Amino acid sequence: MMKKTKLVLAIATATLTMAGLLVAPQAEAKSKAKKHKHSVTTTTTYSSSSQRYAVPSSNARVEALEAQLQSMQYELQSLRSQVGRPAVDADSAKVQELDQWMNTVKAEPKTKGKNNMVFFRGGYGRMDSNRGGTLDPTAAGGNSGGVLNGVIGNQDAWYFGAGFDWSLNDDLFGMMSGTEVFAELMFDYKELGERAANGITSVVGTKEKLPVPGVNTQTATVNQLTLAASPKIKFFKGQAFRPWVVPVGFELSVISPPSDAITVLNPGMQFGLGADYRVWQNLYVGADARYHYAPDNVDGVNTNGVTAGGYVGIGF
Repeated sequence: MMKKTKLVLAIATATLTMAGLLVAPQAEAKSKAKKHKHSVTTTTTYSSSSQRYAVPSSNARVEALEAQLQSMQYELQSLRSQVGRPAVDADSAKVQELDQWMNTVKAEPKTKGKNNMVFFRGGYGRMDSNRGGTLDPTAAGGNSGGVLNGVIGNQDAWYFGAGFDWSLNDDLFGMMSGTEVFAELMFDYKELGERAANGITSVVGTKEKLPVPGVNTQTATVNQLTLAASPKIKFFKGQAFRPWVVPVGFELSVISPPSDAITVLNPGMQFGLGADYRVWQNLYVGADARYHYAPDNVDGVNTNGVTAGGYVGIGF
């Protein structure tokens, strides 16, 4: 488009130059004629054997050339103004739109790591109350009916487990940019200790003085398995450091030994917070703290408590 316009301008300039050269002598003659107050308006008539025609005078030719010259000057000015004005067509508009889109993409934070994660965790746990006791079905001192071995007083525990985060949404469902929502599935094993009195004491005999064979000398390991499913909200999407929070999640605890009523399952909920940091490519380290709460105990066994520790994650 620009090359064509420049070519037209060059042709128009050359034409104007030639027209000026032609008009100049005639204009000078006209000026001299006006000074001497002579008006040349004659028309010369030529005849032939079969045709007669009139030729305009020199003044008429000069006026016609002046009019053409003025018209060409106007066109030349218009062309020059168009050359100085940027041309906007459909192709240039598309190019501008693509440039804007590329600038927007470059301005967005680049995420080097993967959004989903599998993690392995471990740390310290503390129960809110004593674990609870078990029933001794034998009779101490020869009386039947059974007695309690006593309360299992272990409250401190250690735990290990694993889980994974699955990304569901990038902007908190349109409410907050850069805030990601995950579905977290997790399990952990918690151990409070071992108890020598496991609920079965040595044989003490019966009222009939008949010996009852067998002595149970095995220890009981006091532990708990927890399965949990929770929503997890992570902040600062695309950054290396990402804090997160679990507003509330569902968990199911399996206890051992069972309660006095031989109950082993206790449903509850958990609340948590923590953060992780990308140390290299898709490798993460993090720390978390959670509170585990069950509205009711398991027939005398309370599973409420806290856990705190660290984890190692791998993005995928």
